[in-house]
Amino acid sequence: MTSTSRAFAVLTALLLVAGCAPSQRESGGSGADDVPEKIVIGATLPLTGAESKSGGRFKQGYELAVELENADGGIDVRGTKVPVELKLLDDTTDQAKAINLAQRLITQDGVHALLGTYSTALIEAQSTVAEQNKIPYVNGGGAATSIYGKGFTYVFGALAPVRNLATTEMEWINAQQAAGKLPKPAKVAVVWENTSHGEDFAEGVKGFAGAHATDYQVVVDESFALDGKDFSAILSTVRSADADLVMVDAHLPDFITMQRQFISSGMCAPVITYGARGSEADARTALGQDGINYILSAVWWNKQLGNTALNSAFIKEFTSRHGTDPEWYQALGYEAARSLFTAISTAGSVDRTKVRDALATLTMDSILPGGKLSYPAASGGQASYPFVVQQNLPDGSSPIIYPADIATGAGVAPNPGCKR
Repeated sequence: MTSTSRAFAVLTALLLVAGCAPSQRESGGSGADDVPEKIVIGATLPLTGAESKSGGRFKQGYELAVELENADGGIDVRGTKVPVELKLLDDTTDQAKAINLAQRLITQDGVHALLGTYSTALIEAQSTVAEQNKIPYVNGGGAATSIYGKGFTYVFGALAPVRNLATTEMEWINAQQAAGKLPKPAKVAVVWENTSHGEDFAEGVKGFAGAHATDYQVVVDESFALDGKDFSAILSTVRSADADLVMVDAHLPDFITMQRQFISSGMCAPVITYGARGSEADARTALGQDGINYILSAVWWNKQLGNTALNSAFIKEFTSRHGTDPEWYQALGYEAARSLFTAISTAGSVDRTKVRDALATLTMDSILPGGKLSYPAASGGQASYPFVVQQNLPDGSSPIIYPADIATGAGVAPNPGCKR
């Protein structure tokens, strides 16, 4: 059973028990268009469990957005500044709990809107609750296209599609191959987490390879379950295939575990990526600088991109509180929250339908690549903007190496530490 079908089964059972009771604050209810004394935003995040590190980073992004909004008096609703309260609960990286807590926030706590959890599996389950209750749901942690292909109208995502991430990495690799730095055809190992997120990544890599059939040969196409402890079987397959490109999609815990086992087994590859993972401080701490050198990552945010003034302000505010630069996790949490606040102000109301409509037509200045954020109906409410490719270098930096017109450093291929 895939993660999507598991999520659907869990959701169906829980909603039968819950009865999908509508909130008394649904659009059209008494006082829905009044200016409230405060605006209550509900959210769950995996603050414990397998995704706790990433969930903690999203928490920082959400909380900073709320803090800065309230420092300015709150959200402007028809000329009245209304303070924001964030009601944040721990879903423990568990689908059933993410569903139950979202239902509780809507029906018992009477929140006006929801900010989403983190990770595709949790969001696929939780977003259905929001849609059935017709409450705006904005997330910065779900990039799988399956989330946005269900015809939902209350669900919005700030992460651009994972397929685009994979394609962007392959474009950089293709340029290195054209320059004679990588073999032709190159043997490709595609290793992906068994989720919709992973399926999108694999489709992106294989689609690119198929369109350049004389240049690439897919020799490994293997999936793995989330939160793995032993990747030796898959790594043995990759070793036997003698892959030139090791293209892995993994969440942060699996990336660290797999890369540790990759290194300890004495393996090396001319090019290796773990999708969006690679430059995190946690990875450097866990694996050491040598353990992450030359890993590629394509990311949704980099501090050198987007609206320069907004980026500078965001980074300054974040570092003043946490003593370190933000990563893309915090940036996406921050922007998801900011877009929801902007939509409420534009709607001039906490009426759910009006806020949903404002999100659907939103175009706002953003810290994200391209400098704008919107949720196009054509993509089911999923944002779309350029990815950038980074590479970890031995000096501890991770410069942008692609696209060339915005690169801040030169990428390296093949990995000079690999003897073949």
